[in-house]
Amino acid sequence: MKNSLLSVLIGMAAFTSPGIAVAQFPGMPGGGSQRPAGAIPGTSTDDTPRGNAKLTGVIVDSTTSKPVEFASIALVSVQTGKPIDGTVADDQGRFTLNKLPQGDFRLLISFVGYQNKIVSSVKLDRRGDVNLGTVKLSPDVRTLKEVEVVGQAALVEEKVDRLVYNAEKDVTAKGGDATDVMRKVPLLSVDLDGNVSLRGSSNVRVLINNKPSTIVASSVADALKQIPADMIKTVEVITSPSAKYDAEGSAGIINIITKKNNLQGFTLNLDSGVGNRGSNLGLNGNLRTGKMGFSLSGFGRANYNVRGRFANTQQVFGGAGQTTTTEQTADTRSSGIFGQYTLGWDYDISKNSAITASLRYGARNNVQYQDNFLTKTSRAFFPTYNLRNVKTEDLSGTVDANIDYTKTYKPQQELSVSAQFSRNNRNNNFVADILSSADFTTLASRQQNLNDSYNQETTIQADYQTPLAKNQQLEFGGKGIYRQVQSNFGYNFAIGNGPFQEDLTRLSNTLNYDQSIAAGYVSYTITTRNKYTIKAGTRFEHTEINAFFSQAQPGEQGAAAGEDLGIPSYNNLVPSLNISKALKGGRTIKLAYNRRLQRPGIQFLNPNTNNSNPTNITVGNPRLAPELTDNFEFSSSAYIKNVYVNASLFYRRTNNSITSVRDTVTSGDVVNPTQARPIRTTYFNIGREESYGVNVFGNATLFSKWQIGGGFDAFYAYLTNNSTTSIYRATNSGWVVTGRFFTSLNIKNGWGLQGFGFIRGREIQLQGYRGGFAFYSLGVKKDFKDKRGSFGLAGENFFNHPFQVRSESSSPIFTQNTLTSLYNAGVRANFSYKFGKLSFDAPQRRRGRSVENDDIKSGEGGDNGGGQPQQPAGGAPAGGGGRRPR
Repeated sequence: MKNSLLSVLIGMAAFTSPGIAVAQFPGMPGGGSQRPAGAIPGTSTDDTPRGNAKLTGVIVDSTTSKPVEFASIALVSVQTGKPIDGTVADDQGRFTLNKLPQGDFRLLISFVGYQNKIVSSVKLDRRGDVNLGTVKLSPDVRTLKEVEVVGQAALVEEKVDRLVYNAEKDVTAKGGDATDVMRKVPLLSVDLDGNVSLRGSSNVRVLINNKPSTIVASSVADALKQIPADMIKTVEVITSPSAKYDAEGSAGIINIITKKNNLQGFTLNLDSGVGNRGSNLGLNGNLRTGKMGFSLSGFGRANYNVRGRFANTQQVFGGAGQTTTTEQTADTRSSGIFGQYTLGWDYDISKNSAITASLRYGARNNVQYQDNFLTKTSRAFFPTYNLRNVKTEDLSGTVDANIDYTKTYKPQQELSVSAQFSRNNRNNNFVADILSSADFTTLASRQQNLNDSYNQETTIQADYQTPLAKNQQLEFGGKGIYRQVQSNFGYNFAIGNGPFQEDLTRLSNTLNYDQSIAAGYVSYTITTRNKYTIKAGTRFEHTEINAFFSQAQPGEQGAAAGEDLGIPSYNNLVPSLNISKALKGGRTIKLAYNRRLQRPGIQFLNPNTNNSNPTNITVGNPRLAPELTDNFEFSSSAYIKNVYVNASLFYRRTNNSITSVRDTVTSGDVVNPTQARPIRTTYFNIGREESYGVNVFGNATLFSKWQIGGGFDAFYAYLTNNSTTSIYRATNSGWVVTGRFFTSLNIKNGWGLQGFGFIRGREIQLQGYRGGFAFYSLGVKKDFKDKRGSFGLAGENFFNHPFQVRSESSSPIFTQNTLTSLYNAGVRANFSYKFGKLSFDAPQRRRGRSVENDDIKSGEGGDNGGGQPQQPAGGAPAGGGGRRPR
């Protein structure tokens, strides 16, 4: 078997040496050309003469000096021309061949996108060691024009500490946003509002090109809508982050890598699309000359004709056996404009040092309408009716400025210093027009809630990594983060069409929430001779919080304006351990443990009361403390002929969980006292969550052109809030199952087809459940002959009109059932074209380090933007559950 593999390795492409041929590594099952390190532990047969010689080296890119991961190495006898041994470089470009005989040999090295390399004179003694040092591979310019690619890149790649999904092969996502891509990534689930969860937990941290952003801290769902799917290269899912990453993100980290142009010359890409529910236009330009490069990109998207319907029935149990029943219906529609603009600059100071900087501005203007919002309230025999039309505005602007310096001393020895400033300004406002109950046509009064907020971060960090030996590496560093959060909220009312005036029955106020974090970490990695890779580390974080209201807040300990709320500082030590083992036949097993910390984001802290639906209100809690999670994971992957399969078992336990809890409030807490007691959603640290389950996925490439993949996730969730108060006490458990399917077919003459399907069963929540949902899409694409442009058509959910989701929640004092109807069938046409010319005439841009603030619990549906707790489309909590909204 070993000789067969090596023969394939050597027989597919010719070297210049007479009688010897070598090629790129045979395509990975799933279409890729890369195998993980250790996929071929050895290639010689038992009857091959053996010795004690050892051959080592490091393979790097000749232009960037970066390691070339998973390059193929073959050792060939000069006398016989036959292969003696072979291996694959690891993810650091290192390779080792052991127990070699003495003699004269040639070393053959190859990798996709590089010219084949021959080290023609390798002399080995039976007991000697030979270190070739750094071996440079030159990029193969000819592959851009002369090679016809008939295979496909691996849809899923697995590295030591992460899973990588190659999103750039997605046809159906063209014209969409990052939400469309995330639905196809193994281990992830995306709900109807665009909120992401990993293995059932929405406590994930999302980075963009290894950088955080305040818009992500405020709302992951909104941030994803600002990233065009066309610009995403890969999505990295890190389920067991090392100590280098911030302790935040209980379930793990998602890193979105966008496409970058690292070549010489000038390019300008035009991407556009139009459909029945949205349209987009993007321009991306790159200019690089000599040691300096510039990039300017802009993207805009408009959503329209997004319609839905909502129906809600709830019962509130009062004293003396009195029950109030409320029935609600509304038609919903929304529209929005999203855009982002980025200016990038980089400069190669020297061969081994570089500086990069970027300035990004993102904007969002989202408007949602609830039309004919009818509420019927029944007490005994006399029902009352209320009809209103509600307009909600979510306006946001985000600025991110980064500067990074990187100094490389030698391969794997690097120092980086990074700084970042990020600020997100957001306005969340709603206006409710209340119609007269006499005729439902005359405007009786209006209500207004204004909530202006900002989230600002300043970060500086330094990281250093160095090899301790050929098989060991040490990383350490420190970081300081200073956050300033402010939420300013007020309430107004008007009679008829009269002017708005301050509502003196409700307190307007401002929350100031400052947070300072100091962190340090150390991480150690070793690869043993028997192919174990162990990565262990620990991180220490100290957090201080200063929070206060500008005015006295009822119910708070501080009676005077500006008095600290008394949130104590805290320290956290978060260890991590990752162990992987490469087995024969391309199999890999992994075992991991890590502890994670989850600080509350602004949407959980915001004390503004959102009562656009007065029977279902939401309000944050500024006194929330962080939650701690312990994660355990065991996974295995294997290549079975043309099929790549990965399976993992996991267990997660979260203490002090930030959990949404629902209760009722008296009529005096509501703007209109004639209404029934509303159901209120807020958040407390009174929960414990446990989940254990399995993830299975795989993909295969058939006939070099047809790729299929899919999998399922199943986990058992147990939730309890441990409350001593009977009306809050709740425990719930059950199975949650998710499945996905993907297929892609490359046809002749630049044509391609792609299909996708995703389904998730009902989701267990603390006080109920949220109904299941599904998505599917089908697309076709035609590349132009010169590969400078393409045209495509894609349709999604074309058989669902509408798609319905049912949810339920209950407690000793209320019950609620919700039905949400989504008219989300869509079709769109996409066009893209590239201007300019590329070359490899000068060194490629060096990729620098960057700030990675992955430490805020945010965006799992609890936010409609600006830190204001989200009201769902119909005005009642989507799913009505007692767990965190998603």
